[in-house]
Amino acid sequence: MFGIVVRFDLQDEAAAARFDALVAEVLPGIRSEEPGTLVYTTHHVKDDPLARVFYELYRDEQGHADHEARPATAAFLHEIGPLTRDVRVEFLTDVDAP
Repeated sequence: MFGIVVRFDLQDEAAAARFDALVAEVLPGIRSEEPGTLVYTTHHVKDDPLARVFYELYRDEQGHADHEARPATAAFLHEIGPLTRDVRVEFLTDVDAP
């Protein structure tokens, strides 16, 4: 498996509202059209109203590559660029993987 945690720090409340709307648009397609995406969940951060965290788990690195190759993903990433003030990406590995 291949995992990613992404934290988005948003510009302001208007940016957060727009970001959430964009997530609501793209999320159903990720969950229904990406067989290599095992988990794709989004979170608000308690006590930090301008932060969002995504937890993404893919079958393998190809599953992630397939996700990144979707036009809807590219459009989402393009749209959120101006809404964010910082993005932090953490790539995860299994501690019990062979």
